[in-house]
Amino acid sequence: MKLQKNTSLALYSVLEFAADPTRHVSAAEIAAKYGVSAHHLAKVLAGLARAGIVESVRGVGGGYRFVGNARRLTLLDVIQTFADPGLPEAGRREASEATPVGQALAAVLAEIDQTARATFASITIATMLGLIERQQRAATEARAAAADAGTPAARSRPRHE
Repeated sequence: MKLQKNTSLALYSVLEFAADPTRHVSAAEIAAKYGVSAHHLAKVLAGLARAGIVESVRGVGGGYRFVGNARRLTLLDVIQTFADPGLPEAGRREASEATPVGQALAAVLAEIDQTARATFASITIATMLGLIERQQRAATEARAAAADAGTPAARSRPRHE
């Protein structure tokens, strides 16, 4: 499933904020990290603030911070702030859906959308933060192992197989 740009930016932002909910993060900092316009991101963050997921703090040291409950807020909650995945526009059907092949394909695609919705609804922000942490730890360990393997002492050690 391909998410709209605003939806992806919202997910990135929420995860950045939730990683340290006590810290205020500026829209410019997030925009620079993900290579997007700060003006465009500010519109996304305003939507998250209206939804009560983040809080905007003005002035020196201001920015945005996570105010949601990471253990209860799901990816679907954030996604639905900007889009409703899996729901076709009301009354809109493709002409090809009137054919048996079109109907069969539409049924399969609807099932895929339902599965995607259920998956997004089952993954909390806390779950994502744990996944991010595990991936960062594994990458750090892999870099350390690669650096260790490149040292003369590591190359001369016998391998146990």
